[in-house]
Amino acid sequence: MSFTENSKKQFQKLTEALFAELKGSEELNISLSAEDSEFVRFNGSKVRQNTAVEQRNLTLTLQNDQRKVNIETTLQGDFESDYKLCKSLLLRAREETKTLPPDPFVVAMANNGQSENDYQGERLTFDKALNNILSQTGSADFAGFLANGPMIRATRNSKGQDHWFSTQSFFVDYSLYTVNVDGENKAVKSVYSENTWNEERFSNKLQTSLNQLSLMKRKSQSLKPGGYKVYMAPGATSELMGMFSWNALSYSAMKRGQSAMAKLYNKEKTLSPLFSLKENFALGLAPQFNSLGEVAPTELSLIENGVLKNMLVSTRAEKEYGVKANGSDISSWGHEFLRSPEVMGGKMPEKDALAHLGTGLFLSNLHYLNWSDIPTGRITGMTRYACFWVEKGEIVGPIKDLRFDETLYNCLGSKLEAVTVEQHIDPTVETYIARQLGGKKVPGLLVNDFQFTL
Repeated sequence: MSFTENSKKQFQKLTEALFAELKGSEELNISLSAEDSEFVRFNGSKVRQNTAVEQRNLTLTLQNDQRKVNIETTLQGDFESDYKLCKSLLLRAREETKTLPPDPFVVAMANNGQSENDYQGERLTFDKALNNILSQTGSADFAGFLANGPMIRATRNSKGQDHWFSTQSFFVDYSLYTVNVDGENKAVKSVYSENTWNEERFSNKLQTSLNQLSLMKRKSQSLKPGGYKVYMAPGATSELMGMFSWNALSYSAMKRGQSAMAKLYNKEKTLSPLFSLKENFALGLAPQFNSLGEVAPTELSLIENGVLKNMLVSTRAEKEYGVKANGSDISSWGHEFLRSPEVMGGKMPEKDALAHLGTGLFLSNLHYLNWSDIPTGRITGMTRYACFWVEKGEIVGPIKDLRFDETLYNCLGSKLEAVTVEQHIDPTVETYIARQLGGKKVPGLLVNDFQFTL
């Protein structure tokens, strides 16, 4: 029996046994996060470390009389020992609820239906993965990380809801290194991720990185602070879109005065008609159900042709502010966030991006993004990896790192000149504690007069 099949069987058996332990008006939600992953680290185009992790993490949420307790634990995979452990945790949660004050905004559990989504793929073998990667990277200074194997998210509650999501996927998160003519260390970064390995697509992505690496060997260009026309490749666009999950489209954050898109909500501002953003769970990057088991719409338009259509609203926000929820989830910071965003493509072919840029900056990646002024939607951050100075549609050379400070209302508003036809998946590659699901589907963006401060 496969890891996924066995985990499903054990989860159903364990949850039924725990539901039978409830008393009176108690409500119980049980969530599972599991993986059977293999990891390989590369450095200098050689394997430096390989390991495997099999883990099943369970979250018990007990509610009673508007009191709520969450307890997390790790399962062993054996029913008898797992049941004994979880029963003791349930008893502890029951005692803890008695000590808590009532929370008027606790959402009562409900039967939010049943669903089952299994995204199949071919599990990589070490031999196949290593042969494919090392045979094509031996001539380069290649460093990276391969994660491979099935991941599971599931939730059931005592009211009858039952949701299951599993996927077989992998990613290769890698960098290529070189030294330019001035002796400066330079790098190019990329990610390859799918459900089934495709040697041709990996080769094409790697070749693009190698082409950029050869350009990184040129002399670095020093630029003065000021406004420059920029082309943000999908990797840079993805980082920019990550800011929308930092309270920007959260209804709760907006009501608390913490949203960078409040002016958009209040119709004081609009963005460019070229910019559209939606949640799209049809991408299969994350479960359609949230931590409460509520199922979000398959697609939810958030910003359409520059106009705000919806904000992310959780059931807790519905109860607190009287606005209809749309299946959004709440982060550990207490605000709704994007789980499967897609920025819609435009009309500019990707191959013509440099020609449309003319003279300016080609930005492959950005990092260290943060809000510099939330009410005005102003963000700051740095250029990173393969970022180039371009003249008359031709790359001159890499740039020395720059810090930018610009508002989303500008770079996604009046300064947005074009969006690429092509969109790319940028997967989540976080593995802290466990592999994480999610990602973004994004195009490239052409922006005029993008402001750099250092």
